Amino acid sequence: MSKRFRLLVVLALIGAGIFFIYPTVQWYFFIPEEMKVLAASGREQIREYSREEARGALSVLSALVADDEDAAFPDEYSFVIDPAEENFRLEDREIPDEWTVGEILSAFRTGDEAFAVFEQYYADEIFALKDLKGRIITLGLDLAGGMSVVVEADEESLANRLGREPTGEELEEAIDLAVTILTSRIDQFGVTEPQIRRQEGTNRILIEVPGDNDRTRIEAYLQGKGSLEFHIVDKDATTALIALQQQQPGWDLRAYGTPDFIPAGTIVAPYVVPDDYGILGLVRYIAIKEDLADFGLAGEHITEARVGQTQLTSQPTVNFVLDREGTDIFANLTRDNVNESLAILLDGKVRTYASITEEIPSGSVQITGFNLEEADNIATVLRTAALPVDLEIVSQQAVGASLGADAVQAGLRAVTVGFGLVIVFMLLYYWGAGAIADLALVLNLFFIVSMLSVFNLTLTLTSIAGIVLTVGIAVDANVIIFERIKEEHRLGKSPQASVKAGFQKAFWTIMDANITTFIAALFLSQLSSGPVQGFAITLAVGIVSSMFTALFLSRLIYDFGTEVLRRSRLSLGWGAR
Repeated sequence: MSKRFRLLVVLALIGAGIFFIYPTVQWYFFIPEEMKVLAASGREQIREYSREEARGALSVLSALVADDEDAAFPDEYSFVIDPAEENFRLEDREIPDEWTVGEILSAFRTGDEAFAVFEQYYADEIFALKDLKGRIITLGLDLAGGMSVVVEADEESLANRLGREPTGEELEEAIDLAVTILTSRIDQFGVTEPQIRRQEGTNRILIEVPGDNDRTRIEAYLQGKGSLEFHIVDKDATTALIALQQQQPGWDLRAYGTPDFIPAGTIVAPYVVPDDYGILGLVRYIAIKEDLADFGLAGEHITEARVGQTQLTSQPTVNFVLDREGTDIFANLTRDNVNESLAILLDGKVRTYASITEEIPSGSVQITGFNLEEADNIATVLRTAALPVDLEIVSQQAVGASLGADAVQAGLRAVTVGFGLVIVFMLLYYWGAGAIADLALVLNLFFIVSMLSVFNLTLTLTSIAGIVLTVGIAVDANVIIFERIKEEHRLGKSPQASVKAGFQKAFWTIMDANITTFIAALFLSQLSSGPVQGFAITLAVGIVSSMFTALFLSRLIYDFGTEVLRRSRLSLGWGAR
């Protein structure tokens, strides 16, 4: 492998590292705290914030127009200039060189149009921060807090499923299985190191999600019960219900109750669709047949669930495959109700409905009516099967860091002190070779952090301990290499030959030592959970990075010095001659 190619590999990895670390640096050092709080809030809060900001901006501009419509347009609202220019073009109006407040507001036909532009900008700003937050190294519950949720098993729901009162053993098994399913589900949502455990002596489960205080996202982990409901739409009752809603705008089922024309065996369900913020809003009410050809699709009938998209509109879809029993039931449902409308309910709300044109015998089902985030959440819930017992949220609260800024500072101080002492020792003992080792150590730490960013790891105190340990042992490989080079140099070999022989003879010693540690870390990461798993993952990443920097990067620097610069002497420190 040529030196030029190796240099390109190192530069490419450094560039990739910068790319992956940048979101973390941007989040922790350049994003104001108040914006971080907004990014962690729910969609309702984001909608209220965006609308409040839009109202404030329009109020300021209206006041400026009232004073002087030819006043210069404020730079803080420059984001509205592009939409204004587009409207000017559509109306064949001349675009001014310098925008005034009056010209900007005149670019929009109505105040609602201008309000929508401002609202969209502020909403996009927060959603962009949410996206950024999903690509950073988050701090664990012990460092930065998170969400603490307590859920309780509903014994009545288990009794309904069994058809009798559950025994104590059956209830215990159901709760233990619920813990297993929740752990799998939350991990698949992209959260690392969740703490999920039963509270002794109760039917409650404590869920602690570190580094995430977004209530909407936490509720998504628990949404649904791994099941969808399919009901046939009562066409006549739905037609009469739509007419009623048109005649009485604002008609609400909770306020007025079920209308008299709804026949027995038919229920009224809300039909909801997500708005621009992903918040479900009521469109109208639909009448569905409760006990005629209704079908509850339990999670155990689903063998596969994934997110797709339609070919024409690229609308997100949830595609799932049923087992043989589920396929037979669904085939009977669609065969017996051709030309009827099938409503698909999630959590008691109609999310989409469509006409059944023919029997669906394949067991492959595609449903639409969701945005991408919802489709991904629903697929995850279905993929991780049904919860064996319903779980009711008892409490849900954001919690502060138990150790807080002091713990973060202590961890950073430990890394800094350990890192600094190792650098000083290597310089004093190995001189020029020590400088090479120190450079490798700096890049080693850089690569570790970048790889942790790739995996969106949640950083806890134990993870910091793994980094500290990695810093302490990272120079071991360089020490072995330097001592081998010293031995070859004492035999009278040239610098180039000494470096080549030193690396060759040290290679398998370094590989054996690090591979055994890596295997132990790998097994520890698979067999453990929580903070111990974080420590193991950090250690495994550090081992891979340290081997690369020692065997690849250090060799490149030495080859550059001996072959390109043609140095006649090696600076190997004490004991070299």
